[in-house]
Amino acid sequence: MKKLGLTGKAWLKGFHIFCACSWIGAAISMLLLSFLRKQITNGDELWAFNACVKFIDDFIIIPSAVGCLITGILFSCLTNWGFFKFRWIIVKYVINIGAILFGTFYLGTWVNGMEAISNVERLAALQNDTYLQYAKLHFNFGSIQVFLLIVAAFLSVFKPWGKRG
Repeated sequence: MKKLGLTGKAWLKGFHIFCACSWIGAAISMLLLSFLRKQITNGDELWAFNACVKFIDDFIIIPSAVGCLITGILFSCLTNWGFFKFRWIIVKYVINIGAILFGTFYLGTWVNGMEAISNVERLAALQNDTYLQYAKLHFNFGSIQVFLLIVAAFLSVFKPWGKRG
């Protein structure tokens, strides 16, 4: 397969960085918004809060996560970095794919559940055990995911562990 030139690499790197910044920034924003839940005084506010978190997930987190994966694959295919030449690249793929899968099957499910429960129960959702469990799980595991995404970003900066074999 033909490799990208300097300008092509620069464009690809720019898109990759944009996607990573969007993903990490939106994930941090979702975590910070969690602290506002305690200040909510009525059911409409609670539902709007959860609808906003779901909106961030659906329209920033998901596209930017997929964008990171696609641009990462393009980097591997269209440059000399490859898929398995360097350990740090393998670790980034594991983090990226793991985060996408965990986000799809767990974090996203919890966000969608909180929005659905608060849409029906409004302020009473704050006494709903399922809602509270989803909120706790989303915050705790979302924090871990943000940390791992930041680690992945720094792997690109420091490129540790050298070449395989």
